[in-house]
Amino acid sequence: MKICVFGAGAVGGHFAAKFAARGHEVSVVARGAHLEAMRDRGITLVHGNDTIRGRVRAVDRAAGLGVQDFVFVTLKANLLGAFAEQAGPLLGSGTGVVFAQNGIPWWYPIGLSPSRPRPPSLSSANLERSMQKSQVIGGVVYSANEVREPGVIVNNVPGNNMLVVGQADDADSPLIRKLRVALNEVDLYSPPTSDIRQVVWAKLVQNLSTAALCTLTGSTVKEVRGDPGLAELSTKIAVEAKAIARAHGVDAEQAPARPSGGQSAGAIAHKPSLLQDYERGRPMEIDALLVAPVEFARAAKVPAPTLEAIAALVVFKACAKGLYSRAAD
Repeated sequence: MKICVFGAGAVGGHFAAKFAARGHEVSVVARGAHLEAMRDRGITLVHGNDTIRGRVRAVDRAAGLGVQDFVFVTLKANLLGAFAEQAGPLLGSGTGVVFAQNGIPWWYPIGLSPSRPRPPSLSSANLERSMQKSQVIGGVVYSANEVREPGVIVNNVPGNNMLVVGQADDADSPLIRKLRVALNEVDLYSPPTSDIRQVVWAKLVQNLSTAALCTLTGSTVKEVRGDPGLAELSTKIAVEAKAIARAHGVDAEQAPARPSGGQSAGAIAHKPSLLQDYERGRPMEIDALLVAPVEFARAAKVPAPTLEAIAALVVFKACAKGLYSRAAD
């Protein structure tokens, strides 16, 4: 198959390496030294005791890559505008577009069951115009990765990676079945789900209860869980997040489990991507991970005092470093 990974950083690079190593025609859109390394040497994935190498076509712009079978958009949620601008040449009528971001996704209202409450407004006009609704595939990633050096990705949870996918309207289509088969064939565990939003909220509960506290304290997941006060805060945030999900018709506790069981990576010494972005001075995906869940709580009139307080603190910290701007700024 022809596969493009748009934003081939840590997570996208993992996907690209596995698909390329299995003989798929893989292109990646990236930038900087990472791009140059992939152009020269391909991409390397250190996966436990295994080293997976694949040749990819590496570019900084999507023009010229041609129509793809699948496009994996692995940019951070706050950078999706770059994909909207370049999507056209990649998409044919049968192309599936997998959006693999953390937090509340831009596509959440698409195909939403009438039995569920309408969500608050999500800014997505440019993305909606760039493709057909039937092409939109939600992707929820359970995989801890980091870029060790340009062109080299390290996966911290070999044997316990999972990518759950589902069309925005939860249709059991030939497209989604084809995608799940392809993912499982390249060792990206992809169990079926009839409710992709259930998986979105399950991952969000995990992100909210760890990533925000890790970012505020500069600590790893292990350190947050090991501190009694922070562990109590983490539990309170998770309880509030599950209540918000239920108010929007979603039982997050019924989402598919990783190969090891549950949703946790097991890599508790790992720093969440939100903290990694803060430490490296990169724009932070605050809206999807923190602002949107608070807005969902308010829309459903669900009290979430702990989440609101933690979100306000992270927003302040990110703004102070110039890594986030409030909508009103």
